[in-house]
Amino acid sequence: MKKFNLVFAAMLLSAALFGCVKKGASNGDDSLSDLKSRGVFVLGLDDSFPPMGFRNENNEIVGFDIDLAKEVAKRLDVKFRAQPIDWDAKEQELNTGKIDCIWNGLTITEDRKASLAFTKPYLDNKQVVVVRSDSGFKKLSDLAGKKIALQSGSSAEDAVNDNPSFKESVKEIVRLEQNLMALNDLAIGGVDGVVMDSIVAEYSIKRSSMPLVLLDEPLASEEYGVAFRKGDVKLAKEVQRILEEMAADGSVERISSAWFGSDITVIAK
Repeated sequence: MKKFNLVFAAMLLSAALFGCVKKGASNGDDSLSDLKSRGVFVLGLDDSFPPMGFRNENNEIVGFDIDLAKEVAKRLDVKFRAQPIDWDAKEQELNTGKIDCIWNGLTITEDRKASLAFTKPYLDNKQVVVVRSDSGFKKLSDLAGKKIALQSGSSAEDAVNDNPSFKESVKEIVRLEQNLMALNDLAIGGVDGVVMDSIVAEYSIKRSSMPLVLLDEPLASEEYGVAFRKGDVKLAKEVQRILEEMAADGSVERISSAWFGSDITVIAK
């Protein structure tokens, strides 16, 4: 009887394991077909990140990334929706299924590549320090003993952490929710510098006419990519294919020129 029970138990265990393997084998990458069956492409973004994604005077979400993504959604034959998210919890928003991708000037890093599926880079960028034009600051070392601000959870924070000599030289680091809040704080003298993306900094300064300038010496060079859940490789590859198709037919150049005056992308280059 004991021998029978052991044999029977082994058979049950074998069947259970076989069932799990079979189930796992059927759980392939359905990201592209799932998206098309749902019929809507949900893009997660910080809606205060001009010119990539932000709200205009009519409270509509617009931007360079938005225009690119809208065209991608059109070619996927699905609707498009821009979904503002807590940027500090962007990976959680993605992995819980609230959004299909993070597409908002997201810097590709080794840590992020370990947990997310990325397209190839579509823009080159730098992390820079913005200062008041009358500050007299010319290089990073001039910020020693000063107070700087940055967006919490951003690649600016990563750039500062990756430059320990600079980080240790400053007196205080203020972490804020938005880059625009940091720039406004800088303009009124609340901080001495703001670490942020050069593309966003240049656009924001030009549009606002604030008396701010970028230091020539960057903190870091980086690349923007579109991020998907780690297992959503088919969707990531299809978006990359469409972006390259758009570059070939001139759509990328048209969109980039509308925002930047020329094609500054690196898609298929």
